Amino acid sequence: MADLDPQAQALLQEVEQDTLSGASQLALTTLRNLHRYVTQQPAAKHRLEPLLAALASARPSMVVIGNSIARLQRAMAGNPQSADKAILTLITELESATSQLVSNARTLVHSGNTILTHSASSVVFQCLTQLAQDGVAFSVICTQSSPGFEGHGLAKALAHLGVPVTLITDAQAGLFMSRADLVLTGCDCWLADHHFINKSGTLLVALAARHMRTPLWVLADTFRDSPATVETFHLEEMPAEELRGPKETGITARNIYFEPVPDTLVTGRVSERGVFSFPAGPER
Repeated sequence: MADLDPQAQALLQEVEQDTLSGASQLALTTLRNLHRYVTQQPAAKHRLEPLLAALASARPSMVVIGNSIARLQRAMAGNPQSADKAILTLITELESATSQLVSNARTLVHSGNTILTHSASSVVFQCLTQLAQDGVAFSVICTQSSPGFEGHGLAKALAHLGVPVTLITDAQAGLFMSRADLVLTGCDCWLADHHFINKSGTLLVALAARHMRTPLWVLADTFRDSPATVETFHLEEMPAEELRGPKETGITARNIYFEPVPDTLVTGRVSERGVFSFPAGPER
């Protein structure tokens, strides 16, 4: 954007081009970079609005970023000087929400369980890390998550923790579902019409889980809540070149990164407020 200085443009570009980080991880990275920006350039506090507006719309499928920016704008209303403190407060709130969510999700996994996960949710990874640190014996079936293959990074990180990992192609999720005791998935957005948004391929995982009667839990704090619906939500489409398809006339490559999944395929949602089952049941 022409009205952004070079440092602000670089901050925005980092958000737009990051296709490997989970939503919470990217939101926290963005807030920390934003805090560094306003502390290194105090005068920037008075010209933040164009950057905040651009950040809020940079990754529409990762609503946690837009919601975080909206909370920041409300906190700063009428007092731009409070930007640095407001950003630090927001970072603490998001970290706290994730920590409490992980504590709640921790109760769903028992010693000896095999967990299947798709993509590379930073919240799911934090939950699995906590389980490993607590000495819980478990294994993970991890899809590689094409076309970005962020599942490779997740598998490597889990292996470094000493967790046994089976890495599979996305297409093998149905084949391996019978070996899983439960599915843990991240969530980029929780819609108002009983759907959630996650990396494409999650719907097929959810269908396989329903077919095999494997519990599927969605880890989604309230930073992901959105008034949008399936009809109004924008699904990000990344460059078709990532598919490395044949360049032939008549072939149209599509690379839509996210998709909606109905909560009728979900066992329940875990947020910082508790564990909730579907159809609506009592909080645990």
